[in-house]
Amino acid sequence: MRELRPTDLPELTDVLRQCGAFTETEVICALELLDIVLKDPAQSDYRVAVAEENQDVQGYVLFGPVPLTEGNYMIYWIAVAPQGQGRGIGRRLLAHVEAEATADRARLICLETSSQGSYERTRNFYMQAGYHLESRIADFYRAGDDRLTYVKRFTCREEV
Repeated sequence: MRELRPTDLPELTDVLRQCGAFTETEVICALELLDIVLKDPAQSDYRVAVAEENQDVQGYVLFGPVPLTEGNYMIYWIAVAPQGQGRGIGRRLLAHVEAEATADRARLICLETSSQGSYERTRNFYMQAGYHLESRIADFYRAGDDRLTYVKRFTCREEV
């Protein structure tokens, strides 16, 4: 895992478009968030970890602490290139988020996804990683497309 670089944007654009999970509108939104991270190093809402193998970008995760909460983190975007799927890259990205969040004394990590059938593999990935369905908002994205929120809870260690 490493930090985001400006030179990663073309490869991450390809990852977002080719991974098969996002619409073009979603890709544009994801790229806007990456642009915020690159252009404003002082911002603290978003963090990015990039997965790289043999100098090829294989995926990334964008996450951060949820404003106005105590110990809550959100995973906003996670994407793995098709050639990297099923090889543990997504699990390593999640593990990176969990390590950073728990180092900051996170109590829980949330992520949201769609109820559409095309997201079944994504939902299974989250459940296998220990995330549990916490809530469903019916017809959130559009009629027949619910927002599903998955959560993984952690026990905070008391400071000694």
